[in-house]
Amino acid sequence: MPRLTVTVITKNEASNLEAALQSVRWADEIVVVDSESTDETVAIARRFTERVYTQTWPGYVAQKNRAATLASHDWILSLDADERVTPELADEIQSTLAGPPALPAFRMPRATFYLGRWIRTTDWYPDRHTRLYDRRSAQWAGQYVHESVAVHGAIGDLAGELRHFPYRDVSDHLETIDRYTTYAARQMHEQGRRAGLLQLAGHPPLAFVRNYIVHGGFKDGVPGFIVSSLNAYYVFLKFAKLWELRQMPEQSTRNVARRTSHIERRT
Repeated sequence: MPRLTVTVITKNEASNLEAALQSVRWADEIVVVDSESTDETVAIARRFTERVYTQTWPGYVAQKNRAATLASHDWILSLDADERVTPELADEIQSTLAGPPALPAFRMPRATFYLGRWIRTTDWYPDRHTRLYDRRSAQWAGQYVHESVAVHGAIGDLAGELRHFPYRDVSDHLETIDRYTTYAARQMHEQGRRAGLLQLAGHPPLAFVRNYIVHGGFKDGVPGFIVSSLNAYYVFLKFAKLWELRQMPEQSTRNVARRTSHIERRT
């Protein structure tokens, strides 16, 4: 029976971490890699595990791969501090690892709690993420945003949900959009992508229609409309920032470097 290490990367997650770690106390091991938190994050982590490490922030991909290398076991469950493993998912993971797994990685749906309800519509659901994997056959990959596990082999599906608590309120959501669109624009710029009137005027309305109509955001009432609108705003803002980078490369590059440096200090 393969043993399991849960890995969590943190930076000032005192308000989230206890519930996250409580949801995985059943695991064989918990490893926390902290990026120089100034709150009680490390103290909270040490209530659950002795495997707590401090690592200067190198970026999401590098930090998550670093956490995997520190694990004692090859099977990894990567958990964010604002996530919780449901009892149903915990049982399913343990059943999957009750014998040699047939596949090197498994993904699971993630439900987000926002504006007082679970959102199971829009682009936010089922929002499947590969989080359970054998580090001998998989590792984290990506650049600045939307990092993911790259797997050498097929990926299985689990039915149990991760529960996600990403935003305190709409203002917190907007701050996150601003940070992530800065990363997204920088990433697209370095990939040679361009933004013009077509992208700025066309992509956001299409994103709203996809979220609100095609993916059923209308079923969630006002919260569904807000999520659909802010997802469209995310698309608009990343293309607007990409256009800015292309039009004013020297000034914008300095601004992006300064902004991402600020983001990394906060992350």
